[in-house]
Amino acid sequence: MSVINLTCPGCSTKNRLPEQRLADKPKCGKCKRPLFVAKAATLTAANVAAMLNHNDIPVLVDCWAPWCGPCKGFAPVFEQAAADLEPKLRLAKLNTEQQQAIAARWQIRSIPTLILFKGGKELARVSGAMPLPQLKQWLAQQGVL
Repeated sequence: MSVINLTCPGCSTKNRLPEQRLADKPKCGKCKRPLFVAKAATLTAANVAAMLNHNDIPVLVDCWAPWCGPCKGFAPVFEQAAADLEPKLRLAKLNTEQQQAIAARWQIRSIPTLILFKGGKELARVSGAMPLPQLKQWLAQQGVL
């Protein structure tokens, strides 16, 4: 029985559970909220380390800004991806206007930018909005789907 770590999107607590229970709608041991809510988590300075380092599943981050037209157009695609791809993948959003230090550390030069992390390390990144089938194809090329 393989045990994996998952970070709660609500309280950022690290949870351990059997991998075969991923599809059973697991809940956080601390706050009792669902670990998967078919919605992207919001990254902040307070939770970014836990979200990236304490999830054994890959984490896909959408780096965006509220003034960005392509970001606004891509937002529903990313939310649909969260609904479709959980629990294989954790999806999260980083508002580059509110979290400028993180955006600078990740060297975000254009938005939207998608960054795929595994074990806290960046695996791949791509810039620009894309339709859901193209996003899934890109993730398959990265070996996470």
